[in-house]
Amino acid sequence: QVQLVESGGGLVQAGGSLRLSCAASGRTFSSYAMGWFRQAPGKEREFVAAINWSGASTYYADSVKGRFTISRDNAKNTVYLQMRSLKPEDTAVYYCAARGVLLIVTREREYDYWGQGTQVTVSS
Repeated sequence: QVQLVESGGGLVQAGGSLRLSCAASGRTFSSYAMGWFRQAPGKEREFVAAINWSGASTYYADSVKGRFTISRDNAKNTVYLQMRSLKPEDTAVYYCAARGVLLIVTREREYDYWGQGTQVTVSS
């Protein structure tokens, strides 16, 4: 079992930055692929970014490529999402997710564990 707790959300002006954190419980964090998803009001949850077990491989949705960076610190059992040049359309609840595999996972249905989400609001 893995428990995930996101933090770092908030209200920011367009063009600003935020860094989300996702702290994971358990001693096998380094064995998990991690991902970030988001859900805007009235929309389905969508993929944002993913990272493999070591952090050497990452993958991004086209909508955030070049603006967001996913990273992880296995010593701290934490995965991060650095968000820059934020836009109003980035407003959503952001969720982190984990799956007990080493390779990158991008499909929502393949993740086993989810956090409770953190709200990000970007004002224009």
